[in-house]
Amino acid sequence: MKKASIITALLVFLLAAEGPRAQRRLTEATISYDIVINTSNKTPQAADLLDGATSVVYLKGNSSRSDMISSLGTQATIVDGKTGNVTVLKEYGDQKYMITMTRDNWKESNKKYEGVTFAFVEEYKTIAGYNCQKAVGTLADGSHFNVYFTKDLVPVNKDFQYLNKNLPGLAMQYEATLGNMLVTYTVSAVNFNPVQQSKFDLPKSGYRVMTYEESKGGKSN
Repeated sequence: MKKASIITALLVFLLAAEGPRAQRRLTEATISYDIVINTSNKTPQAADLLDGATSVVYLKGNSSRSDMISSLGTQATIVDGKTGNVTVLKEYGDQKYMITMTRDNWKESNKKYEGVTFAFVEEYKTIAGYNCQKAVGTLADGSHFNVYFTKDLVPVNKDFQYLNKNLPGLAMQYEATLGNMLVTYTVSAVNFNPVQQSKFDLPKSGYRVMTYEESKGGKSN
């Protein structure tokens, strides 16, 4: 009887170990996304230039950095967790721009995503080892996009991905538009190693500094 009790306890332990993984609050992580461009035949060159592009997101507390890397160049979006200010660094060949944004500027630049709602679908798939549920997002203009998210990973700071900030978990695959192109982002890896603070340091020189208004073609104060 004692042996049977030990075996039963062992089976319960093993089943528990194989069950759903515990929810994890993402306070520090590096998330890598692969990017696929879908476009009409009218703009094949644009898709070719972005072919093989990747996006790497660094999270540390309330701060974040998102790097988009393609054959065209790189663009980094850094969110300061303390002030809410955002800095965009663009490097395309010899051209380097630093665009400074206030919290209100950042909100304005993402106004098309304000009020997005999600309808959850009983459809699931595994992405990068995580169980993900499908959701259909609806924007204020009535357009829709698909996203798969996992409740196993919940970012503390969601400003890095404004489109999906209302999801109850991390977006592991999602659609976005870039001009007339449909862009699909899919997580290839999630790394929980510490992120260096230097990732959020801003360059002191080498960039043409512009305000958000100037970047839109407006006049500076």
